[in-house]
Amino acid sequence: MHSELPPPVALVADPLATPLSALLRRAAVTCCEDTPVRLALEMMRRENIGSILLTDAAGRPSGMFTLKDLRDRVALGACNIDQPMRRVMTPHPFSLPEDAPAFEAAMAMARRSIHHVVVTRDGQVAGVISEKDLFALQQVGVSRIASTLCLAEDLPTLRRAAEDIRRLARNLMAQGVGAEQLTRLISQLNDQLTQRILFLAFAEAGLEDVDWCWLALGSEGRFEQTLHTDQDNGLIFAAPEGMDADAVRAPLLATAQRANEWLDACGFPLCKGEIMASNPKWCLSLSEWQDTFGDWIFRGDAPVLLNASIFFDFRALAGDARLAEELRAWLNGRVKEHRMFLRQMVQNALGRRPPLGLVRDFVVDGEGAEADTIDLKLAGATLFVDAARIFALAAGADVTGTVQRLRAAGETWRLNTQEVEGWVGGFLQIQQMRLHLHQSQLEENRALGNRLDPDTLSSVERQGLKEALRQARKLQGRLESFFQF
Repeated sequence: MHSELPPPVALVADPLATPLSALLRRAAVTCCEDTPVRLALEMMRRENIGSILLTDAAGRPSGMFTLKDLRDRVALGACNIDQPMRRVMTPHPFSLPEDAPAFEAAMAMARRSIHHVVVTRDGQVAGVISEKDLFALQQVGVSRIASTLCLAEDLPTLRRAAEDIRRLARNLMAQGVGAEQLTRLISQLNDQLTQRILFLAFAEAGLEDVDWCWLALGSEGRFEQTLHTDQDNGLIFAAPEGMDADAVRAPLLATAQRANEWLDACGFPLCKGEIMASNPKWCLSLSEWQDTFGDWIFRGDAPVLLNASIFFDFRALAGDARLAEELRAWLNGRVKEHRMFLRQMVQNALGRRPPLGLVRDFVVDGEGAEADTIDLKLAGATLFVDAARIFALAAGADVTGTVQRLRAAGETWRLNTQEVEGWVGGFLQIQQMRLHLHQSQLEENRALGNRLDPDTLSSVERQGLKEALRQARKLQGRLESFFQF
């Protein structure tokens, strides 16, 4: 059965979906990589610019020269300014085609700690966009945060960077950035924050001979962190020859404890369920993780799966990613051998239904100050997350994000594209509403949470939430029909 309904009503437009071509304000100032440094500097002064793009003989971008390069390679290096620019430029500038969305440029700036992206048209230079072009209204820049994290050496610096990430998220929300792009960008920057904390924590741990991998679990593993998220992480390691797992685990736990405490200080509360790498239950060797997943798959009872489901969203965050890859390959093979496990997963996912009423629009619950509300996470987003996870496990897919899993399911089982995009739109609609809820809670100095009073919504927002929950119901129906055992 194919969905004939339109996608959910969007709450806001998304400026980061704008193609890069629309952001180009002027032709790029370029010169050949064989141009003498002196002439290039004169050109920069004449054009009143802080960077210049270098091209090869065919007109393709070959390098970037900025004021930082001028300082480090020319001024401080007492460079001969009659030598060619190719000797002082930063080679291989990052580029994107002109039809790429602005979001991809923002992600590149965050991941690579760069301030400029070359825009190409049919392989030739169309222009250059800077961080200013992407975030004209924001006070905190993506690449500045990323650069700060790369150099951070102490907890106070990391805490300031974490606050900058949250401020950036709020600024982007005010500009109308969509849920998918915003949660991925938040997760990307939070990844870099965590990676820097781990670098510092492991630097003096004396574990150079131990292969380890820090696992991101739950929403972080799915690249779906919002403004309200705690820690969900684990460690996987390989014991050196001649050492047993317990001997390796002890120093790893001490290091993980420091990392968990620093993350807590940076605004990621310690997990109330103690799903953290500093817990011996979740600091395991590869074979121990296999035994743990194997037990969950073999038992498959509802309470176990309810508590263990976020572990199936793991991805490597730092360390030796091959350990996580090996675990994922083993897990995919094991799931396919145990169809009963998938059946239990489906039953568990269908145990929670969308809160749509027959008389009223929504079925509300909650107690005390949260009476007559809807939990947008458990009664909304989780419905999509659980279904997408099952589709991914059944297909042996390595992706962990809910949107990517849903689209992969559509390709694997050749589902109607409109139907799949209806599910994706429903999930993103609820994520967007969660982000706006968190934003309003911050503005009112209230504790962050996921409970929403539907009576506070406008008619357009109510319609958007209803349609999103209808899409969750349709997704559950498709899940039930696909996994008949």
